[in-house]
Amino acid sequence: MSESTGSASPNWRTLFAFIVPSLIGVFLFMTPVAIGEAMTIPIAVMAKTLQGWIAPFAQAMIVAIVCITGVMSAFVALVKPRQLLKNHLFRHLFAVSPIWLVTRLAGMLFILMTYFKVGPEAIYSSGTGALVLHELLPVLFSVFVLAGLLLPLLLNFGLLELVGTLLTKVMRPLFGVPGRSAVNCVASWLGDGSVGILMTSRQYEDKHYTQREAAIIGTTFSAVSITFCLVVIGQVKLEHLFAPFYLTVCAAGITAAIIVPRLPPLRWKKDCYVDGSDANPGAELVPEGKTLFGHALDVALAKAEKAPGVKGTLKEGVHNALDMVFAVLPVVMAVGTFALIIAEHTPVFQILGKPFIPYLELLQVPEAAKAAETIVVGFADMFIPSILAASNIESDVTRFIVAALSVTQLIYMSEVGALLLGSKIPVNLFELFCIFILRTLVTLPVIALMAHWLVG
Repeated sequence: MSESTGSASPNWRTLFAFIVPSLIGVFLFMTPVAIGEAMTIPIAVMAKTLQGWIAPFAQAMIVAIVCITGVMSAFVALVKPRQLLKNHLFRHLFAVSPIWLVTRLAGMLFILMTYFKVGPEAIYSSGTGALVLHELLPVLFSVFVLAGLLLPLLLNFGLLELVGTLLTKVMRPLFGVPGRSAVNCVASWLGDGSVGILMTSRQYEDKHYTQREAAIIGTTFSAVSITFCLVVIGQVKLEHLFAPFYLTVCAAGITAAIIVPRLPPLRWKKDCYVDGSDANPGAELVPEGKTLFGHALDVALAKAEKAPGVKGTLKEGVHNALDMVFAVLPVVMAVGTFALIIAEHTPVFQILGKPFIPYLELLQVPEAAKAAETIVVGFADMFIPSILAASNIESDVTRFIVAALSVTQLIYMSEVGALLLGSKIPVNLFELFCIFILRTLVTLPVIALMAHWLVG
């Protein structure tokens, strides 16, 4: 971890191994670029380009991937082929617990019904299965392939060690997480929340985060991108208020990041690594006689010195991409479709929203009853509250509140929630719903206050 690594002058190869891949990683994942009027990051531009290239056959390819995952997982569970299971990658991709086997098979069933439009229309309609298959999965596929291949540039060459050591004195007391998690947040904020979750999952598996830290970072710092915030505020016809809207989202998000990790269920997570070993309490201490920057640079260069070469980095990138594509796409299809069916065809979310009416009235939110209907539906999909608000709510203040809340709630099952469940990050469905409700309760007063001040 970050014990003293010696301070002998590094050779030029180590400096090169640290500086060049890290700069490329920063450029790809953390450098804002303007595309038209929107701000994004190069990896998102590349993902969009890849999405365009594969558009003619994307759905068929994704259906094949989800079906292969389901069939091979069932085959492994039933036959347990010893020779194949000796291969680490094969075992990692297809040897899963019974609950994940059921989830993968459900994803396979949903995607076949949606692709061929067979069975109940509630499963494959434009607001449920078709939305996940045609709109969400091609985007995720493109992001997973490119981010998976290129993430080792950020993770393996010392950048996170440098940033993590420098920012520990900010991130640890405020949010209870290592400084390196700031990089996850920036990558999500500028690019896509799924990139942040991929980074968190990889670092958790590599024992850089404990169970508690991974759960906090995955549910708190996989923030919504600036680009998607523009889409949401545009949906409620308040584009002219984007600056105050984004200021509100940031204020509410920081408030939730400070408070929610200190409450159950995140507070109850264990401070041990993925293999059950105890966290190292001295991992972030600066050795005597060293400056903070000097120690940060030593730790970063020690990481760069041990980094794999081009072949090893490429191999890890391919494994990352395959892991996310095969492990997560079926889960997103299963969980996302199921959540959207509940949202579209049952009154469950409207009923769950009723207890929020007094809370909204206390905060003097206009059209509180209509706003309450949008609150819990955000657990199914982040975009649904804004769609409902645009068509049902007249008040600019309330539409502003609904849009900002849908972004800061963060946990939605059509993408982020399903990604978290499909990853190794130790959270379950009930815990995600509890975190979603806590984030709602914590951020609503901040958002309502800002809305009354900036809009009303």
